[in-house]
Amino acid sequence: MPAEIYIDGASAGNPGPSGIGIFLKYDGKAESFSIPLGIMSNHEAEFSALIEGMKICVEKGLRTVSFRTDSQVVDRAANAGFAKNPSFRHFIEEMLQLQNEFDLFFIKWIPSKENQVADQLARKAIHLSKG
Repeated sequence: MPAEIYIDGASAGNPGPSGIGIFLKYDGKAESFSIPLGIMSNHEAEFSALIEGMKICVEKGLRTVSFRTDSQVVDRAANAGFAKNPSFRHFIEEMLQLQNEFDLFFIKWIPSKENQVADQLARKAIHLSKG
């Protein structure tokens, strides 16, 4: 059964202090991560959530992963393996490198109402970054 990873990025301002939330479900366990980021745009925070989520999965040795995001920009770019916006291309390059660590990698867009746990974790991370 694939690990399910719900990700979200948030920014207090665009750009502004940002954070990411990652909610990971695997092997009957659930783990939550609130990670403060520096100043960045909301889209950059969303991409950062994907990259950090992938890194966590690699560290845990998870080989089959299914990501959920409420960011259509991240979903489209990740599924296409390409971003039109040049400022997002380094995220896509890193994502493609990390994908090599998985046997199966999926990412799917979900409505915000289905991503509330990751959203709350991302907002908590913004407050942590503000000190």
